[in-house]
Amino acid sequence: MALSKSTIPSSFPLAIPSVPNSKNIERIASLHGHSKIPKFITHSISRNGTSSLESDVPFPRDYDELLQQAKTATELALGDNKQLMEIEFPTAGLDSVPGDGEGGIEMTGSMQLIREFCDCLLSPEKVTRTRVFFPEANEVKFARKSAFEGSSLKLDYLTKPSFFEDFGFVEKVKMADRVKREDELFLVAYPYFNVNEMLVVEELYREAVTNTTRKLIIFNGELDRIRSGYYPPFFYPKLASLSKTLFPMMETVYYIHNFKGRNGGALFRCYPGPWKVLRKMGNACICIHQQEVMPSLKEVALDILPSA
Repeated sequence: MALSKSTIPSSFPLAIPSVPNSKNIERIASLHGHSKIPKFITHSISRNGTSSLESDVPFPRDYDELLQQAKTATELALGDNKQLMEIEFPTAGLDSVPGDGEGGIEMTGSMQLIREFCDCLLSPEKVTRTRVFFPEANEVKFARKSAFEGSSLKLDYLTKPSFFEDFGFVEKVKMADRVKREDELFLVAYPYFNVNEMLVVEELYREAVTNTTRKLIIFNGELDRIRSGYYPPFFYPKLASLSKTLFPMMETVYYIHNFKGRNGGALFRCYPGPWKVLRKMGNACICIHQQEVMPSLKEVALDILPSA
């Protein structure tokens, strides 16, 4: 399937990334670098205009700090017995939006960051009990030769190529055949190559996590495409239904989504803190709004940011 880029009207904040076929991706084995950005001092502005210094987690200065924040958030969520978790942040730069980078490079960046995240999160005895699922078998081969070379983590895949792969079809893998008794944690890497991948993730959660002590983390799955209705329910009823079946059981433990333009900013959350809408002004990061539940990207772009 040829690499393509899609856009949506500028009034909607979500950029749609390319959906590449791994056979056609020109892979880059090294991450583009952990880019630094100026240190942000986070303030909040209340509705009445008063300002106060926030004592909670600030917007990260670089990817090293981001990974430490995500690690701490995940540990807290695991301690609270959260079984289904989401981690989502841009990989083409901390101020980037989905689609800023070429699809293959973004996924290669995610792969490297997943390895670093696992290295800082997992103790040696937990490594062999953790299974990392990539979108397809070719991704596993690439991972073993690059970012995950020498790792004791179990690498697996959600789908495998079929005879009709060039037309966008892949063969789903039965999750019951992939999971082993000793597995304790599943980490699913960027499941957005193909619409079937998130359906397999839902199957994995239903068959291997529910009613067990296992945990599942979805890492950079671009789930906002499903939340926003990018996939029409008429054509993708099973995928659209995940917003009502799977997502309500999921805790977003770490999240960054940037908004560009005149009313730019960021939606940021680090568990167990609130969802915060930030505006970056020089070296200051101003929290202009916060709430306990996730606002929609449309609400942030069209209501919260313009009115601040």
